[in-house]
Amino acid sequence: MPANWYERHILPGALDYACGLPMISRQRQLVVPLAQGRVLEVGIGTGLNMPYYDNRRVTHITGLDPALQLHPLARERIAQAGLDVELVGLSAEQIPRPDASFDTVLVTYTLCTIPDPLAALREMRRVLAPGGRLLYCEHGRAPDASVQRWQERLQPLWGKLAGGCHLGRDIPALLQEAGFALPDLHTRYLPGPRPFTFHYWGVALPA
Repeated sequence: MPANWYERHILPGALDYACGLPMISRQRQLVVPLAQGRVLEVGIGTGLNMPYYDNRRVTHITGLDPALQLHPLARERIAQAGLDVELVGLSAEQIPRPDASFDTVLVTYTLCTIPDPLAALREMRRVLAPGGRLLYCEHGRAPDASVQRWQERLQPLWGKLAGGCHLGRDIPALLQEAGFALPDLHTRYLPGPRPFTFHYWGVALPA
């Protein structure tokens, strides 16, 4: 099966299903309602976060995602939510906005697939206004050595099947290296196979 056919016709639906599972939706609800003001959502994907925004607190959302094949589903969910959203078909390593453009940056289930996550996080920090916050919910590197070994074994196949997703990225280390402090870091395994289910979430602040 040609890779581009798979990515156009199979992967969008598979990602939408996997990222919309009930346990994942509950994780989204822990961070998305905290967004306020001018919001940059990095990796908006198929718009799965739309139902969880508090439209009384959000004035405008810029949704960044290079996967244009996901945008039609995102537009449907944006319309259902009644939010003011602009879709931008670019990756986050170079965000086309001036410094201090956003009050909130939201990133959920996205740092695993960005080719250069450190560059992207530095850009997110750049576009945050003074007093702004980065809200994050991601899966990543497990704390147990035995699980880490399985993440490494599975990665070559998993990355091809899951659109370049990395199972073992150290999310707190990336955030800190990009210049964020982590006063509100939470971690746990969700139900399911452990190589896929260790989660990090919380609020990050420019250090």
